[in-house]
Amino acid sequence: MSTVPNLVSESYCFGGTVGFYTHQSQTCNGEMRFAIYQPPQAKSKLLPVLYFLSGLTCTEENFMAKAGAQQFAAKYGLILVAPDTSPRNTGILEEDEEWDLGSGAGFYVDATAQPWASHYQMYSYIVQELPALIIEHFPAQADRQSIFGHSMGGHGALVCALRNPEQYKSVSALAPIAAPMRCSWGQKAFTNYLGSDEELWRSYDASELVLTAGYHRSILIDQGTADPFLKKQQLLPEEFRKACEEAGQPLTLRFQVGYNHSYYFISTFIEDHIRHHANALCD
Repeated sequence: MSTVPNLVSESYCFGGTVGFYTHQSQTCNGEMRFAIYQPPQAKSKLLPVLYFLSGLTCTEENFMAKAGAQQFAAKYGLILVAPDTSPRNTGILEEDEEWDLGSGAGFYVDATAQPWASHYQMYSYIVQELPALIIEHFPAQADRQSIFGHSMGGHGALVCALRNPEQYKSVSALAPIAAPMRCSWGQKAFTNYLGSDEELWRSYDASELVLTAGYHRSILIDQGTADPFLKKQQLLPEEFRKACEEAGQPLTLRFQVGYNHSYYFISTFIEDHIRHHANALCD
């Protein structure tokens, strides 16, 4: 059981509140942080919860500050939760040496290799501990959860939903790392966090999971055509499309001409994604 969350700061926004919290996590064996937007409807009733997983180098603040999502969460009556992207200040020597490993780069996996395994349990944190904390301490409906994310967080959202289809009513992603076993970002993260067992890697690769797991609703993905990481073969959305076609998994993959990997891209399409989730959560 996690400890009671500690409110660090709170601001009014579109009739609701954005709060930033810390708490002691048993799963990650240390302090974790998250942000939560409670729309005005939360003052009088329990609401569905939509989790957003951020990308490499981000914190719990980026999405809340840059995506412009609160106005649409207020419009559709959804609580938004944005966790940090990794444990921090764990004492692991390698934690802050590279931007794409360690701090800000938890990759939403449960690490099995040392020195990471003692703290970097992000998959279990996202799927189990954080939702339990949100349900206990905020006006959230336990049976109405959805998840989405960007880049590394898009990878995390797809994996969490594919592995837990009954928990998440819907899933979407913006420029996700869609086939991490086939790109250098994913290969680096998986080697360090999971070791050499490629069967374990498959359990955190959406393009592999969709072939066996399946999902009960259509998946929405937006990808900018001017995204430099698309050109560098880090994202590989076509690999995920091929896997969905093979598995018979409904997918809406939209290539947005001229858009890059930034929060300008995210903020442009954020209402589409929140509406996608509201249609599933509020039906």
